[in-house]
Amino acid sequence: MKTRADLFAFLDAHGVAHSTLDHPPVFRVEEGLEIKATLPGGHTKNLFLKDAKGQLWLISALGETVIDLKRLHTVIGSGRLSFGSPDLMLETLGVTPGSVTAFGLINDTDHRVRFVLDAGLAKSDPVNFHPLANDATTAISQDGLRRFLAALGFTPMIVDFPAMAVVG
Repeated sequence: MKTRADLFAFLDAHGVAHSTLDHPPVFRVEEGLEIKATLPGGHTKNLFLKDAKGQLWLISALGETVIDLKRLHTVIGSGRLSFGSPDLMLETLGVTPGSVTAFGLINDTDHRVRFVLDAGLAKSDPVNFHPLANDATTAISQDGLRRFLAALGFTPMIVDFPAMAVVG
């Protein structure tokens, strides 16, 4: 599994500027509000899900976005959704609960995970994610996020969660 140093080397190799702030571990969106207040841009919540058909999903959304998991499957075309296990998260994204972010896709070399991006987060610049562990926050530009995903071969499904609709 890739480390924080591997992630930063990957970002550097693909011309993605990044800045990182180390801080005490943060496990939930509500924690670390004072940290977030010092960092501009969109702050994220990330959900690792598995559907009834066995497909894995990663959702990255603005922290304040309301996500209706009971209805989401009808929007993204999945089976009914539930949270993926910590073991499956570690196996596919190389992270543990509290540390899951879009940066974990660097470890999904088999492309087992489908990536859903909140339309609100897709408009934020910069975007802030944990760099594979929840004791730091790394900011990259929206363009940088797109370059990161493209370099890994991921195309996000963009969902407007308040409207419960796929965008584009």
